[in-house]
Amino acid sequence: MTLLLLAGTQEAKQIAWGLSDAGIPVLASLAGATRNPQPLPVPTRIGGFGGEDGFRSELKAQGITAVIDATHPFATEITARTARICADINMPYAQVLRPPWSPSAHDSWTTIDSPEDAAQHLPEGSVVFLGTGRQTLGQYANVAGCRILVRAIDPPDAPLPFENGEFIIGRPPFTLDSEMALFKQLGVTHLVVKNAGGLGGFSKLEAARQLQIPVLMIARPKPLDVMRFDTAQDVLLWASEL
Repeated sequence: MTLLLLAGTQEAKQIAWGLSDAGIPVLASLAGATRNPQPLPVPTRIGGFGGEDGFRSELKAQGITAVIDATHPFATEITARTARICADINMPYAQVLRPPWSPSAHDSWTTIDSPEDAAQHLPEGSVVFLGTGRQTLGQYANVAGCRILVRAIDPPDAPLPFENGEFIIGRPPFTLDSEMALFKQLGVTHLVVKNAGGLGGFSKLEAARQLQIPVLMIARPKPLDVMRFDTAQDVLLWASEL
């Protein structure tokens, strides 16, 4: 048995360590969106598969017998393609999808369906902290009259598509204290995030709560009807029984 682990999340790291400790052969795959990613304790390939044909070829070449999809909750294209191909070739497939965040009584969240919807909730003169990554920046092109701050792990290789924007470079994890200090320093008035769930990105939401900063929360896409687990521990048990 050899598992393919589609990685890129904290859950994927936990799964990689769990499979390694259990002596289960595994090949991890990272999309390559982050330069110098933290190493995993298993053989790891970096970069895309070259489309559907490339993915099918890689499954065959590596002797893959099952796939664990621990990609980001918003990596919908990868998840849909992988689930469809695995179903087509009758290969066991499981997705790890952590529960979404939910607001408390002390939060000021507005749920929106897409980045394009953010503009109607951002008053002119707002200082907007985008915690949504660089891949979707073009979808905020309709935001006008605001200062846009974009967090990125790596230094940018292209300018921001905004007249009044700035990259903020930082590598997680981020603490509540560091997020509060950053938001105060930058004068952030609004926070925009994807509802990724998990502990890793929650400190910015806690900071927004403490500082009474309104949050625009981009809702998750509807999940696929596939074998799915909430935690790394649950999918490790599934893998051990294959």
